[in-house]
Amino acid sequence: MFENKTILITGGAGFIGSNLAFYFQERFPKAKVVVFDKFQDGTRLDSGNLSSLGHFKNLVGFRGDVICGDINDPKDLELLDEYRFDYIFHQAAISDTTVQNQTIVLQTNLNAFKDLLRLAKRHGAKMIYASSGSVYGKLPGPHRVGVEEPINVYGFSKLAMDHLAMSQEDVTAVGLRYFNVYGPREYFKGKTASMILQFGLQILKGERPRLFEGSDRIKRDFIYVDDVIQANIKAAAAKRSGVYNVGTGKARSFQDIVDILCKELGIHPEYEYIPNPFVKQYQFFTQADIDSTREELGFEPQYSLEDGIRADIPYIKKIFEEEL
Repeated sequence: MFENKTILITGGAGFIGSNLAFYFQERFPKAKVVVFDKFQDGTRLDSGNLSSLGHFKNLVGFRGDVICGDINDPKDLELLDEYRFDYIFHQAAISDTTVQNQTIVLQTNLNAFKDLLRLAKRHGAKMIYASSGSVYGKLPGPHRVGVEEPINVYGFSKLAMDHLAMSQEDVTAVGLRYFNVYGPREYFKGKTASMILQFGLQILKGERPRLFEGSDRIKRDFIYVDDVIQANIKAAAAKRSGVYNVGTGKARSFQDIVDILCKELGIHPEYEYIPNPFVKQYQFFTQADIDSTREELGFEPQYSLEDGIRADIPYIKKIFEEEL
């Protein structure tokens, strides 16, 4: 399917993008893979987190083309004109849900997406893009496509992307609403990395895991990155445009995460419970309804939370040894 094809991955030095890049390199050696990423430059958003999460270390060993560019800059996008893409996997975004600057989020997530859809149209490329479970806000689960109520500008921007993509007549666009993704190559997301990684590093450092009060009742749909890659590959084979949830369909608590990590690491510290400072914009429960994802894309998650954390342990240990 991908052999002898040309593939663009925006945000390809980030968490999910770099996993995609290596998936294609390892399984489709005759494919031409182009990574486009802004890379980290030290600038920060109003949340205090880095504005760009791409890091060269995520791409060590990647042999395809790497382009340093900003999706917000038309001149940088012109660097892509020398290629003819068959597939575009659009992962670049401001994904920090705590950002208050509405202008920069909508410019980066929505306006730049319009430019990339035009690129897909010119090239005749299929567009597979990252949407988000954040579009559901505080609605009760299980969350279904078509019933959305975002509570922050990030979720709003992703819902606007979905509406834009589904209005296109000349581009096949498939949106994947990721729920809580975790796994290898996420360390350079900093404070926005999954709590699975953050808790794991706390435990290895000999610290007490810090959980929000009531963490046994705070539940999310946590999905291992390999399953997210599988969803992207299934989406690339879709015959028509659509928006789909990408989760396991099961909600698990933050308490579960720490209990599983302690078991897998063989370390059993006391837990520390702290007040939640993000109550007004916090999703206390997420659970993806993946019926249509199963039926229309043939997607079936392979990793339970226990399986995913077990698979992630070598990466967590590697980060602890090499970065901390």
